[in-house]
Amino acid sequence: MNADRRRKNRICGIVFFSATLTGILVLVVLLLSVINETFGYVILVDRRSPADVYGPEKDLAEASKRELVALLEQNSSKGLMRKLESDEPFSERSRENVFELVLAEVIDPRIVGSWSLFSSVFEKEKILDALETDFRGGTLQFRSWLSPRFITGLQSGAAEKTGIVIALCGSLLLTAIAIAVSFPLGVGAAIYLQEYAKPNGLNSLIRLTIYNLAGIPSIIYGMLGLAVFVRFMAPITSGKVFGAAVGSTANGRTVLSAGLTLGLLILPIIIINAQEAIKGVPNTLRLSAYGLGATKSQTIMHHVLPSSVERILTGSILAVSRALGETAPLVVVGASTFVSRKPTSVFSKFTALPVQIYQWTARPQPEFRKVAAAAIIVLLALLLTLNAGAIILRSHQNGKRKGII
Repeated sequence: MNADRRRKNRICGIVFFSATLTGILVLVVLLLSVINETFGYVILVDRRSPADVYGPEKDLAEASKRELVALLEQNSSKGLMRKLESDEPFSERSRENVFELVLAEVIDPRIVGSWSLFSSVFEKEKILDALETDFRGGTLQFRSWLSPRFITGLQSGAAEKTGIVIALCGSLLLTAIAIAVSFPLGVGAAIYLQEYAKPNGLNSLIRLTIYNLAGIPSIIYGMLGLAVFVRFMAPITSGKVFGAAVGSTANGRTVLSAGLTLGLLILPIIIINAQEAIKGVPNTLRLSAYGLGATKSQTIMHHVLPSSVERILTGSILAVSRALGETAPLVVVGASTFVSRKPTSVFSKFTALPVQIYQWTARPQPEFRKVAAAAIIVLLALLLTLNAGAIILRSHQNGKRKGII
């Protein structure tokens, strides 16, 4: 019997080790492929020569701030100048900032060739040959597509100028709406199911339904959100009732509709995690509170919830991580692939980081795949931050429990 048990334990250990190793290898391959596309050599060709813009006998790098502003005014449209002035007045901009604007808007270097990190390291001779033969007059530059300018920049039709700040703000706003709606509803439902619901057939059916809802594909929630929030509740979600609707969002395809859809998506997950957390509170704690004269609601509010709040928050953070990475329901409820302004309210048009990544990977230009890889790193960083927060909360809870013991 003992030999058979040891053999089964060894088999289980081998299976567990193999699964863990496979997961780690897949994760490493994924990260390497993303990093491989995020860095590498590019060849730049200026649309306008600095000599033609500033003069053949002058060095643009030595131009004063006043001269650089004059070059912008001479070679840019009035609309662009008004936009730059509204973003930050030229009187407050540094000389280096104006110089970067001249390079970006007047000289306008275009990427005509790009290579991955591995190709840049192991095939540099081929890249130099291509520079001499196919892109004569171009400039070879090692580029990191992930940069502060990329994170804070607006969307653009050119891969070298585009940014993700609008999509990033959209993702954070959608996630905030989802958690604001689903967290109180989910915790409240978990309290009822665990503390108040009687163990009869109806409540068992409700629990089974919640477990089934947690496994439904996310695109089904997108169809539900389209039917309920975008169409049926369009006067509310578009802002018509509040006088806040504009032409492009009068049909209900707004941040609010998408956030409510994501809230429905993660609601079953929060209910299940919160119920399990409440179930883990020792029953002796409840009996002790009852023995001291506390009511059921007082016992739940002052003893059960404080004892399970860390585990509830851990499960909720993991649910938010899922909402942050969803694409299918957002596409169904009307996420835009190109938005020129940050969302200013819950009734604005929206895009999200996963949607933007999907749109960039569908573009035929290879540079957009590199931009998508940089955006994937930002999304992974957000997800890892949320998961790290869940681990910290769990460790804090275990530390408190050991301290009590």
